[in-house]
Amino acid sequence: MKQFIYETMYILRPDLGEELTDRAIAKYQELLREHGATNVETQHRGKRRLAYEIDNHREGIYVQMNYECDGSPVATLERMMRLSEEVIRYLTVKQEVRESEPEEEAAPAQA
Repeated sequence: MKQFIYETMYILRPDLGEELTDRAIAKYQELLREHGATNVETQHRGKRRLAYEIDNHREGIYVQMNYECDGSPVATLERMMRLSEEVIRYLTVKQEVRESEPEEEAAPAQA
C-alpha cells in the first residue's frame, strides 16, 4: 500500500497539567504506531490563547504530529480524539507528496 504524509494538529484542555499532557501525547503517538504509522514526529507547541472560546476555554495546549501511513490509522486516531475529554479540537491534513525531480548534471566550467 502507498504511504502518505499526514499532519494532525490538536488542542488539549489547558487545565490538564504537564503529566497528563505528556501522557495524552504519548497515547496518541502509540496509537499511530500500533496501527502502522511510521516516522511519527511530535512537536509540543505549548499553551496559547484561542481565537475564540471553545467549551468555556480561552486557552489550549497545541500539539502537532507528522507521520506516514496508508490512511487507515487516521480514522482510528480521530475517533479516539472525538470521544476524548482532553481534546477540544483536532484537524488532520494529508500533505502533497512531490516526486523528486532528477538532478541535472552540471555543465563543465568553461575557462
